[in-house]
Amino acid sequence: MASRIGDMVIDCADPERMAAFWSEALNYRIFARDGTGVAIRGATTSPDILFIRVPEPKPAKNRLHFDICPTDRTQAEELDRLLALGATHSAITASGSWIVLEDPEGNEFCLMSKQIPAEPAPFHDA
Repeated sequence: MASRIGDMVIDCADPERMAAFWSEALNYRIFARDGTGVAIRGATTSPDILFIRVPEPKPAKNRLHFDICPTDRTQAEELDRLLALGATHSAITASGSWIVLEDPEGNEFCLMSKQIPAEPAPFHDA
């Protein structure tokens, strides 16, 4: 037997803002809220992503980050879309076929040049 990742948890100051950004960026949906956080889920992809409110600011460069890939656009088109959603260019220099960006709270992520297939619809509750 093995284990699987059930949830990815991201500490943040504003869970609603972060969930809104990432649900639009990834085409996920918000499926749960409580007083401390917001959870988003893809159509079939696991894990869920939970945004949990914490009082302290982000201390340094992320030790773990997302590499995201466009599904139906070029990297340049997806870059424009992510910037319009609230992403910003990172001071970290990319090398290779990716662009380093930051989400609205400064968490780094990479926009890759390779495309991958979109998830099937509709969303489900598992």
